[in-house]
Amino acid sequence: MDIRIKYTYLKRENIPAKYKNDGKLNSGILYTQVVAENLKLYASAADNELRVFCDQRHLKGITRKEFKNILTAAILPLMPRSSIIQIEMIDSKTNANIQIADWISGALARHHEKKDLCNECYEILKNNIIESDELFKDYWEDKYTNKKLNRKD
Repeated sequence: MDIRIKYTYLKRENIPAKYKNDGKLNSGILYTQVVAENLKLYASAADNELRVFCDQRHLKGITRKEFKNILTAAILPLMPRSSIIQIEMIDSKTNANIQIADWISGALARHHEKKDLCNECYEILKNNIIESDELFKDYWEDKYTNKKLNRKD
């Protein structure tokens, strides 16, 4: 298929503390941030429409309305003033396109986590990947470097 893939990913050990509460992950809020960062790769000042279809899921700690508002607020500044932004949550069990996106996401996760079949999965997708970005890549390093720079020893 002629598909173009832009994706973001993160390493579990780099998840910032603000997405955790008493050691538990605030998965709904983190998911919202990850989707927002990924959509920034797709938003364009040249396009006046962006239609987003994502898997329907339980968003722990956030309502669907808040989810849509946060995503809209993240991408609206990157698009023309009169842009149309549509965000729909669809059941992946009933939508083949969402199932394909799930497969691609799973294959890319295998690649980054170095799991079984990671090389084979990546080989299938690599020519369709046009952009990727690692989220929070330097978060902990920057946090401790800045802390040391700001100390008054």
